[in-house]
Amino acid sequence: MSMPVRRTRNEGAMERQRGWARSPLAEFDELLNQMGGLLESTVGGAVPGAGLAAWTPSADVSETDEAYHVQIELPGVSRRDVDVEVSGQELGVSGEIKERESKGVLRRSTRRTGRFEYRMRLPGEVNTEGVKASMSDGVLTIGVPKAETTKPRHIEITEVGESRGG
Repeated sequence: MSMPVRRTRNEGAMERQRGWARSPLAEFDELLNQMGGLLESTVGGAVPGAGLAAWTPSADVSETDEAYHVQIELPGVSRRDVDVEVSGQELGVSGEIKERESKGVLRRSTRRTGRFEYRMRLPGEVNTEGVKASMSDGVLTIGVPKAETTKPRHIEITEVGESRGG
């Protein structure tokens, strides 16, 4: 009859200390990057328009009475590497973050690189001529003014009996 092996409490702790502490999401992201690299090497690059290589940056969208405001996080991206387009009610932001050259051996990388794309359909009609975009501290801010027909307008109510004289 065999006896079960007993483990001491410290054995498991020693195992965990050997490797670097990593987030499960970082491991998943790394796996996706490796799968994308494998696909690129076998297919010969992403098919244009398929969106396989594009990722979506984080964004906040808010609305005032006059406009829609979009803030997109693009740390380390130059404004020259970003394209903003508005067509009808569709807002599109695209560009590319190029991989930086580094000296020595890269031990770990969690930065996003490659093509990115952010698209959204705005809930109302917009004035495409008045769209403004600016970039500061890695945040792209886009102001999309609403069309005059969608802006709220205060209507004065008159008394019907007041205008009739006798």
